[in-house]
Amino acid sequence: MNRWIALFLVLPAFASAQEASLELEDCRISAGTSFQGINARCALMERPENPDDPDGPTITLKVAVIPALDLDPMPDAVLPIAGGPGQGTIQMYATQRRAFEPLRRNRDILLIDQRGTGDSSKMTCPANEDIDATDLSDEETLELVRECLDQLPHDPRFFTTSVAVRDIEAVREALGYPALNIYGVSYGSRVAQHYARRYPETTRTVIIDGVVPPDLPLGPDIAIESQRAVDQLFARCAEDSACAEAFPNLEEEFNILVEDLKQNPRTVNMLHPVTGRPDEVRLGHDELAAAVRLMLYQPDSLALLPLMIHDAANGNYTPIAASMQMVVGSLAEALAMGMHNSVMCTEDAPFYASMGFDASRLDETYMGGTQYSALQLMCSAWPAGFLDDDLRELLTVDVPVLALSGDVDPITPPEYAVRAIAELPNARHIVGVNQGHGQVAVSCMPRLLADFVEAADVSVVDETCYSERTHVMPFFIDSTGPAK
Repeated sequence: MNRWIALFLVLPAFASAQEASLELEDCRISAGTSFQGINARCALMERPENPDDPDGPTITLKVAVIPALDLDPMPDAVLPIAGGPGQGTIQMYATQRRAFEPLRRNRDILLIDQRGTGDSSKMTCPANEDIDATDLSDEETLELVRECLDQLPHDPRFFTTSVAVRDIEAVREALGYPALNIYGVSYGSRVAQHYARRYPETTRTVIIDGVVPPDLPLGPDIAIESQRAVDQLFARCAEDSACAEAFPNLEEEFNILVEDLKQNPRTVNMLHPVTGRPDEVRLGHDELAAAVRLMLYQPDSLALLPLMIHDAANGNYTPIAASMQMVVGSLAEALAMGMHNSVMCTEDAPFYASMGFDASRLDETYMGGTQYSALQLMCSAWPAGFLDDDLRELLTVDVPVLALSGDVDPITPPEYAVRAIAELPNARHIVGVNQGHGQVAVSCMPRLLADFVEAADVSVVDETCYSERTHVMPFFIDSTGPAK
C-alpha cells in the first residue's frame, strides 16, 4: 500500500479569514487514466489513528483544493463528501467536476479523501475480492473476513463517521476556512449531517443528495427498496407504448429468469467488456441481482434493463453478464471495503435487531435475503468501532439544508429525505421525477445548488427548470437504441 510521508511546502493560493497552517503545492487530480487531469493544490496531513490518542499511530489524509474562479473568492469553501461508504471524494469529484463548476465560481472546492478511502490510508486487502463469492460456506467466508482484518494497515475501529468528522474539522482549521458549505451524497449525506450536528458554528449550508436518515440503519431495506424500483420500472414500461409493445411480458420474464438462475446458474463465454479479452463469467441469481440493482441507480442504465431482461429470458445472457462485469467491477475498484465494513459494522448492523425488522419480507423480493445475511455474517467477525452517542439522532440545527431525491432511487427513496429533515427548521426537499440515486448533475441542478449556497437560503431556489426540463432516457427497444 502506498504511504505518503511528507507535506507539500508551498503556501496556499486562496483567500482565508484565518491563518493557514497546512501548506499546499500545485498538483493534478484525476478519476483514472481515462479521465482528464484537473489542476489543484494538494497536501498530505497526518492525523492520529485514534483521535483520543494523539501520541499513538497516525494515518495520512489526502487533501486537495480546486481554487475558485474568482480571484477574490468568498472565504468559505464547498466540501463535497462521497458515498459508499468507501468511495474516495477526490475520485468522485473528478468524475462529476462539471456539476460543481457553478459552485466553484466564487468559492474554493475543498476535497478530502475520507480516512480509509482513496489516497487517505486506504483500508483494503487482497482477500476482499473473494469475500462476496456465492459458493463459499459461512465458515469459509468468516475465514476470509479474518484474513482481511489481519491484512489491514490500520485498526478498523477508527474508520467511522464519528472520527471522519473530526478529520474534516481539523482540515478546515488547518486551511483557515471560517466555514464550510457541505454537499454529501448517499452515505456522504450521513457524514454531512453529523458534521453539521457536531460543528454547527462552522457549517454555513448543507446539501444532502440521496439522503440517508441518521436514525435508520442501512441494510435491511436495500432489497425492499430495490424491489420497489423494479416494480416502478415494470409499470413505466407498461405505460410506454414502444416498451410495452416490445416487451409485453417483461415482469413475467424477469420473475422466471430470477427463479431459473437460482436453480441453474449459467456460464457465459464472452469478451470482457473493458479489456476485450476472452472471459468466462458465472451468471447466477446473485450476479443477476447485483447487476439489476446497480443499473437501477441511474436513468441511463435503467433504460437498458428491459432489453437485457428480455434477452436473458430468451437465452441471450451476454448483455446482462457484461453489464454485471462492468458495474460490479467498477464498484469494487471504487470502494475501500475495509472502510466500508468498519462503517456498516459499527453504525448499521448492530442496530438491526432493535428496529424489529421482519427478514421474511426479503423472500418476496428479487434480491432475496442473501446480501442481508452476508452483511450480518461479516459483521459478526468485524470489530465495532468508534461511535458518537448522538450519531443516530435526527439533525435539529438551524442551518439551511437542501435535500435532494429521485423518485425511483432504488436505495434512498424520497421518504428517507422527508424523515431526515423532519426536525430541521430551515430545510427544503426537491424530488426529481423518474430520477435515480444522486441529483447533483441532473439538468439545471448545478445552477440551483450554486444559487442556494450563494444566498444560504432555501427559499431562493426556483426548481422550475429542474421539474420541467429534466431529460429521462427513453427505453432501448433493441441494440440500435430507443424507438424513434
